[in-house]
Amino acid sequence: MTTPPTDLLDDPERAEGWWRLQATRLPESPTPTPAGTRLLRAALRDVFDAHLEGRDPKKTSVDDLNAIAASVPTSPRLLTDPRPHRRTRWHTEHGGNPALAAIAAEAIHLLGDQARLATLRRCANDNCSMLFLATNPRRVWCTPNLCGNRARVARHYARTHQHDDA
Repeated sequence: MTTPPTDLLDDPERAEGWWRLQATRLPESPTPTPAGTRLLRAALRDVFDAHLEGRDPKKTSVDDLNAIAASVPTSPRLLTDPRPHRRTRWHTEHGGNPALAAIAAEAIHLLGDQARLATLRRCANDNCSMLFLATNPRRVWCTPNLCGNRARVARHYARTHQHDDA
């Protein structure tokens, strides 16, 4: 019997925790709303699934992805303290959420980079919905310590208990 998937967005505390974990990788911003997060997730899932399935994504998914990426314009800034370095300024004067916009923009960069896009994989665990970029061509699980271990444990159990049913 398989366990039904868990939607982390249904639990506000877990969703907030996930966003906190991503804070160092994303531009400073308020936590995105669940509705905005769901919209981006649905668009990304359709666009990535379309690639993996060899089909065209829904036009609405592409439109949503582009709109979210464009919702917070950016501009490069040169800062000179202590040495010259580049920083991106997120223009939130007219709304939008920088975290969602950054994720959408990164997805667009990925979709436009055929070499990186060729590494996109679906986890081999039938009970997992994760997608990942395989840095090793032999990688088949999203995380070796979770889905990989589950598969190894299941294979071991099947081997060691194959005669228990007789």
